[in-house]
Amino acid sequence: MRRGAIPPLALALLLPALSLAAPSSEERRVHPRELSGLPSFVKRVEPSIVGLRVRVPEKAASATRLGSRRFGSAVIFDARGYALTVSYLLLDAASLEARSRDGRRWEAKLVGLDLDAGLGVIKLEGAGPWAAAPLGRSTDVVTGARTGTVGVDEDNDLVHVTGAVHAIQPFSAYWEWMLDRALIVAPASPQWGGSAVVNDRGEVVGIASLRLGEAPHVNLAIPIERFTPVKDELIAAGRIVSRPPRPWLGLYTVEVQGVVVVSETSPIGPAAAAGFLKGDRILRVNGVAVASQREFYEQLWSRRAGDLIEVAVQRNGGVQVITVPSVDRHSLFRVRD
Repeated sequence: MRRGAIPPLALALLLPALSLAAPSSEERRVHPRELSGLPSFVKRVEPSIVGLRVRVPEKAASATRLGSRRFGSAVIFDARGYALTVSYLLLDAASLEARSRDGRRWEAKLVGLDLDAGLGVIKLEGAGPWAAAPLGRSTDVVTGARTGTVGVDEDNDLVHVTGAVHAIQPFSAYWEWMLDRALIVAPASPQWGGSAVVNDRGEVVGIASLRLGEAPHVNLAIPIERFTPVKDELIAAGRIVSRPPRPWLGLYTVEVQGVVVVSETSPIGPAAAAGFLKGDRILRVNGVAVASQREFYEQLWSRRAGDLIEVAVQRNGGVQVITVPSVDRHSLFRVRD
C-alpha cells in the first residue's frame, strides 16, 4: 500500500478531543501534517530504507536475465552505513547509487555477497551515523503472524504493505538456489526486491526477494538468520570464508512431476561446455537417484567446489553420464578491486 492521504473520518478520530476551554500558551498544537497514517512497525523501519539504483555493463553475464539497469531497496543495519539487500541486484555491478528517505543521493560500494543465501551488503559513501533498523528473529515468527513489507519505488516514495506470514517452508529455484526455510508473505508488495519484512515490533525478520505465483501474488522473504550470524564476516572478507564453497554447475532446471529437467545453461557456468541439452532429464547425481530439485541440490552440494560431478541424464530414450568440473560461483563475480 502506498503512502497516501488520511481519509477525513480517520483523521478526525486521530485528532485530540476538543476542549471547551481555550488552550494555554504552553500547549503545543499538533499540525495535521505531523500525523502519520503509517503503522507504528512501519514507521520504526522507514528511516533505514534506501532506494538502490544499479548500473551493470550491458555485456555482463547477468545482464541478459536481470538487465543492465536495476532498481530495488536496501535496509541499513549498521550506523556506519552498511545496508542489506538481495544479491541479484548487485551481480556485476559497475556503479551503485543509494537514495535516502530525505531525498539525498549517495554513492555506494559493493561490500560482500552471499550467493548461497541470496543476500548482499553495500556501504553508503556518506557521513554518518545512519539510522539503523533493528534486526529481529524470524525463528519467533509463526504462520499467521502480522508483517509489514517496506521498500521504496523509483520515485523514492515509500511502498509498504501490511500483511501476514502465509507459510514457512523450504523453497528451491531454478538457478541452483535453495532455502531450507523461507517466509512466504501475503499480500505481495509491488516493490519486493530488497524490501524489509518486519514483525509487529518493527524489527527486520526477513528480506523480500521474489514474487511468486499468479495474482494475487505472494512474496518470498529470506530469513534474517541467514545474515545475522555472518554479517561481520561478510563485511570483513566480502564473502563467507568459514563456509566451504558449494560446487556450482550453471544448470537451470525445472521440476516436472517428480522429474528434474534441464531448461537452460548459464553462459558462464561449466555445464554450458559439458554437453547438457535442453530437455535432458536428470536421473542421478554422483550415482545417487534424484527425483526433485531439492534432492538434486542436496547431492550436488554434498561435494565441494572444484570436484568433478557426475550427472546421469535421460536423453532420446537412452542414458548418458556427463562429468562436469564444478566451480565456486563466488569466484565469477567481483566484489572488491
